[in-house]
Amino acid sequence: MIVTLNPRILHFSKLHPLSRSSSYIYRTRNVSLTTNCKLQKPENGNQRSSGNLTKTISLSDSAPPVVEETDVEVSGDRVVKGGGNGGGGGGDGRGLGFLKKLPRKVLSVLSNLPLAITEMATIAALMALGTVIEQGETPDFYFQKYPEDNPVFGFFTWRWIFTLGFDHMYSAPIFLGMLVLLAASLMACTYTTQIPLVKVARRWSFLKSDEAIKKQEFADTLPRASIQDLGMILMGDGFEVFMKGPSLYAFKGLAGRFAPIGVHISMLLIMVGGTLSATGSFRGSVTVPQGLNFVMGDVLAPIGFFSVPADAFNTEVHVNRFTMDYYDSGEISQYHSDLSLRDLNGKEVLGKTISVNDPLRYGGVTIYQTDWSFSALQVTKDGEGPFNLAMAPIKINGDKKLYGTFLPVGDTNAPNVKGISMLARDLQSIVVYDLEGKFAGIRRPNSKLPIEVNGMKIVIEDAIGSTGLELKTDPGVPVVYAGFGALMLTTCISYLSHSQIWALQNGTTLVVGGRTNRAKNEFPDDMNRLLDQVPELINKNPSVVSEQS
Repeated sequence: MIVTLNPRILHFSKLHPLSRSSSYIYRTRNVSLTTNCKLQKPENGNQRSSGNLTKTISLSDSAPPVVEETDVEVSGDRVVKGGGNGGGGGGDGRGLGFLKKLPRKVLSVLSNLPLAITEMATIAALMALGTVIEQGETPDFYFQKYPEDNPVFGFFTWRWIFTLGFDHMYSAPIFLGMLVLLAASLMACTYTTQIPLVKVARRWSFLKSDEAIKKQEFADTLPRASIQDLGMILMGDGFEVFMKGPSLYAFKGLAGRFAPIGVHISMLLIMVGGTLSATGSFRGSVTVPQGLNFVMGDVLAPIGFFSVPADAFNTEVHVNRFTMDYYDSGEISQYHSDLSLRDLNGKEVLGKTISVNDPLRYGGVTIYQTDWSFSALQVTKDGEGPFNLAMAPIKINGDKKLYGTFLPVGDTNAPNVKGISMLARDLQSIVVYDLEGKFAGIRRPNSKLPIEVNGMKIVIEDAIGSTGLELKTDPGVPVVYAGFGALMLTTCISYLSHSQIWALQNGTTLVVGGRTNRAKNEFPDDMNRLLDQVPELINKNPSVVSEQS
């Protein structure tokens, strides 16, 4: 007869092993009983013996934490009924408790995978459309580029753009609405699918029959092995091992079960950060000549209904100097702007020389170096001056720019004023033309070398450039960065396999089974490697040897 006792009710005080009949004394606080029974000898299909079995049993003074049996089991990635799992559950989704108020049918629709894929595809299409349609331009720009008399694709005109808000796509109601819908789908999927999977995965489950263990993805039987030896080997391989009587349960890689929830949270952070950027930012651009200044708040304009000015908007920006670096071929390689930030009292609070890809950040405002322009040319004529001649753009095509100015000669009130023309592509060389428009020579600013034009000595003292700056505030950047960082981390964690192993000691026979949610092809090899390390039990009882002989 086999006796099964509840460890929460009975406390093992002493064990006296006998030969074939044994007496065990169990004591509680108020009750003591003695049970006499004969140990049933296990039969082995391959080997039979009639000797006594000697086995050491280790007992714990404290009851194991798992004593209840439930009927919930995880099969693959679904939660189904009919398993034998113990208590000790995990996260219960309290953070998403408000979803309990929604009807189950609504949650079922929101957590539908095809719906979520459609939402993501729609958002991707809107983002692609936002890169094709110019953002933030004036109405006249859209009137001319998307006219009604010549619609794009036969129907798309400026009316579509203004009606749907495609001129500010990332803060348009249709785009923000799709983000909200996708966020609702992610939360519904997390609440209805991922959290229940984690709760079941965290339970300590014990299987009480050979048939249940043999139904697992991998199963094997060790005829002469100890469950304690298997437990030690599994612990050495990184498994968390739990034992209850003749049953064993072990798992590892539980973090892989939490990874999908982390992925969903990361995507929510990215969407929240993107929404903050689209609805709570300020942006502006300015071109400032060297030596002048401007106030941040005069340049920055809100681009969303959540935009709130910061204290740094009262800061004054002074352009100390603007310079450019050149390649050996003469092409421009880099722009530099030496900036000083001053408070309302004129005190400098920060100074930095910025360049492309090296901005200045202060009080939540970021100042980028984006462009340049030619402001003025400082010249002297026959020792007179210097004169500051404003440079006007003649041709601008991307990086190909051309600026020109005019130094009048003679009577400036005459109807046909003549003068010396000067052209420049950048700040390093000036081309000079005489009164007849003929080429007179090239001079570098600050070279102090005069050039004679129509009997006049012209010296180009300096070329004064203007820096093109872009200013913006973006409260969503830290949230987006955190979301992408968490997304990369949880994506890597999601590749961890959640492996579970069950074992049942039946006399000297050990039945072992297991399954995993990933790396299913490698799992049998790993299991065989672990089982090969389990030592075989050797019977050293002399009486058994004599009976077998």
